[in-house]
Amino acid sequence: MNIHPGFKPALWGAAVGAVGIAVVGFSALGWTLDSTADRIANERAEVAVVAALAPICVAKFEAQADASKRLAQFKKVATSWEQSSFIENGGWATMPGSVTPNTAVAHACAEKLGSPT
Repeated sequence: MNIHPGFKPALWGAAVGAVGIAVVGFSALGWTLDSTADRIANERAEVAVVAALAPICVAKFEAQADASKRLAQFKKVATSWEQSSFIENGGWATMPGSVTPNTAVAHACAEKLGSPT
């Protein structure tokens, strides 16, 4: 079988070109694998859910009869982790239809309650 003498360099050129396109595509053109796209979408969805539920948590906290007393207790808590636990234990980060508090919502709620208005 006779193979044209330019076939081997052309094959090498095609292989190097394919690798080069893949490297440029994934590094500079924003190509992603399916699993990476799923992970990014899930992270963005979680952020959106927390952003939507945190105001509900704040509203539940402020709607209670002794809200000013509870807010004073909340502000006495030293660390942000303990403030999040305070919100979780109070039940304000437990959303309708759920039996357990959402930790991320509790943290966002504590940030909103702790920030000066």
